[in-house]
Amino acid sequence: MDDLKTRGLVLLGCGKMGSAMLKGWLKGGLPATSVTVLDPYPSDWLKETGVHLNVDLPANPAIVLVAVKPQMMGDALPSLQALGNSDTVFLSVAAGITIKTYEDMLGAKTPVIRAMPNTPAAVGRGITGIVGNAVTTPAQIDLADQLLQAVGQVVRLDDEAQIRALTAVSGCGPAYVFHLIEAMAAAGEAAGLPAEMALQLAKATVGGAGVLAEDADESPTELRINVTSPNGVTAEALRVLMNEDDGFPPLLDRAIKAAVKRDAELAE
Repeated sequence: MDDLKTRGLVLLGCGKMGSAMLKGWLKGGLPATSVTVLDPYPSDWLKETGVHLNVDLPANPAIVLVAVKPQMMGDALPSLQALGNSDTVFLSVAAGITIKTYEDMLGAKTPVIRAMPNTPAAVGRGITGIVGNAVTTPAQIDLADQLLQAVGQVVRLDDEAQIRALTAVSGCGPAYVFHLIEAMAAAGEAAGLPAEMALQLAKATVGGAGVLAEDADESPTELRINVTSPNGVTAEALRVLMNEDDGFPPLLDRAIKAAVKRDAELAE
């Protein structure tokens, strides 16, 4: 981190994800003067942080974090190519852009780390998978890991091929959970609850159960068993949800496979 403070960090794009990360870094002690941000539409908050905004890049930054949409990469590339084939690390949270794409654009000797965060990063509860290319050093992976911990947990993948499955599970996963909340609220309303109350119950139940699942020593399986009395109300509901033909397990398996398939189609 001392090297980062001295050489500087470049943040390309400061939308929701970029802003969440920048807030975490500044809160964690990274000096604003060590950060250069390139963003065509800076927010008022960003303007007041004290970072270097839309100026010339440092000559040899420790890391360039790419947080723009994939379609914006073409516009940003010319300003970045001069940093390729050096010890500047390119850490990308841009969905769908492969490590090879960066190597082709910046040079094969460029350290590239690809990361896939998810939207709970906006509240510091995200989880991000990372993987580096062949020229990335363990110290550079450690630095990326530390930076991304500003918005939640980090897992290290064995190879880039795992990004696709990780995307289908944790990248897309918040949408699955939001839909679960929608479905629970609708079912509660259909069972006789006021709509507003049903939604409140569903949101609080999913949110609380998620925190419990993360923080408890027991596994999710043990937690489920703990709240399921034999032949009771919960057991009857789970009999439907855990049905091997049309319950949660086969449904989610089909959903994950569909997401993986679509991700492969978009990559092609």
